[in-house]
Amino acid sequence: MRILFVHPNYRSGGAEIAGTWPPAWVAYLTGHLRQQGFDDVHFIDAMTDNITDAELAQQMEALAPDVVGVTAITPSIYRAEDVLKIARDVVPGAVRVLGGVHATFMYKQVLSEAPWVDVIVRGEGEEICSELMLAIEDGRFPAERHSINGLAFRDGDRIVATQAASTVKDLSKIKPDWSVLEWSKYIYIPLGTRVAIPNLARGCPFTCSFCSQWKFWRDYRVRDPKDVVDEIEDLVENHGVGFFILADEEPTINKKKFVAFCQELIDRGLPKRVKWGINTRVTDIYRDRDLLKFYRKAGLVHVSLGTEAAAQMKLDVFNKETKVEENKTAIRLLREADILVEAQFIVGLDNETPETLEETYRMAWDWQPDLANWSMYTPWPFTPLFQELKDQVEIYDFSKYNFVTPIMKPAAMERGELLDGVMNNYRRFYSKKALFHYPWRGTGFRRRYLLGCLYAFLKAGFQRTFYDLGKAGYWGPQTKNSVDFHFDENREIAEAQMADWEASADKAARAKERREAVKAQTIERKRAFQMPNGAEVKACGGGSQQMEDG
Repeated sequence: MRILFVHPNYRSGGAEIAGTWPPAWVAYLTGHLRQQGFDDVHFIDAMTDNITDAELAQQMEALAPDVVGVTAITPSIYRAEDVLKIARDVVPGAVRVLGGVHATFMYKQVLSEAPWVDVIVRGEGEEICSELMLAIEDGRFPAERHSINGLAFRDGDRIVATQAASTVKDLSKIKPDWSVLEWSKYIYIPLGTRVAIPNLARGCPFTCSFCSQWKFWRDYRVRDPKDVVDEIEDLVENHGVGFFILADEEPTINKKKFVAFCQELIDRGLPKRVKWGINTRVTDIYRDRDLLKFYRKAGLVHVSLGTEAAAQMKLDVFNKETKVEENKTAIRLLREADILVEAQFIVGLDNETPETLEETYRMAWDWQPDLANWSMYTPWPFTPLFQELKDQVEIYDFSKYNFVTPIMKPAAMERGELLDGVMNNYRRFYSKKALFHYPWRGTGFRRRYLLGCLYAFLKAGFQRTFYDLGKAGYWGPQTKNSVDFHFDENREIAEAQMADWEASADKAARAKERREAVKAQTIERKRAFQMPNGAEVKACGGGSQQMEDG
């Protein structure tokens, strides 16, 4: 059976300005499928190769696959649907499969707007995809699709979701096949070397209200560090990778496993051959302050910190569990360990003003990270924060949910003014860095890395790809009132998806009412009941807190 995976051609002028990123999803799925005996697997990277729909149709028709699979995050969902629409037209006998975080949670929306999608894989894909492919190969699909966990599909006029599949429990079975990629294409611009995105852990124990990772992966699990380093060693030796970024949201959460991972890299002499970066939390930097130089010895050279916002009230909204004053200290600790640090700011909520934008710039300059990034708040439609803010959401064109387009309109600003404020922050921060810091501070690797980052910024700015400025028609402050983000106003939430949202909201509201009622009853009983000796009523163990109804 011939399987074709396609990475959709979607660009936004965000993360891709730093280089061409290898689609790790196809390596992880292909590796698992090969373990099941599937050896006729092909891949087309339409994004990296900038393949047009017409060219994709020709390649697809020539390959004549039995299955066409594609994945999508929220902003690339329409392009992923387009890929499967092309498959319907040129290889009508192929089963059309869609996966990824957006389709997992928004399957009713997707199946309503793209009925040509045969089946959606919901959740962590390796085991579900393998079971689905075996069913297709054996001729049991679609007849037995109802018995496969983790799927969604149309059955006549109904949209059906089977029982959720369990997460991958034995992570030792995760053995990606990185050879499916053409590695000469994937270059990290700041260092001019091949780049990979391996995975140390899956999931996240934190529940930031703007994030979907903890919902998608569900269980927090860490792979054996030796297995991951085996993978990295293969990437270095057989594919020429010189830089990698761990795909994990917070790879330092499990300190013991992260330290073991670093030690394994050192023991194999890999830090001399490959450097790497991570995203992590400010609190973990505090916790590991005495280990930062050890991490640098292991090859860690770039840390992106989710400082998120300058105003503490925004951190509280995001449920980040960090304090503003901790950010500056964490940045200083990293710089002292010779690790480059990038500060991430989220801007563009309802309460954003020119003054709060200016505050983020002043804090960025005061904290002195090596790099700073201002991301537009993007209300993923399947996160808790979206449910709280959805009455304020006016744009349902998910192709613009990309961290660079202002989806939310602040009460005190127009979207063009918000974009101009963000660009003003970038101009000032990087102009001063370029003139006074990057060429003169540090030597060797640090200077080369920072100048490489500056080159990536300048290249994207010159080409007008940064933040999609060329498409939006932004050329500076004089154009802030005339920018056009080209929102597709015909995009709406499907009735089936809206009903699902409302049902979920009602369920959450009823659960909250039950918790509050139990709490009120407990308080009332405590008031009504007095101990014979007049002592205060205590919980089991002598505490004063009562367990809430879960």
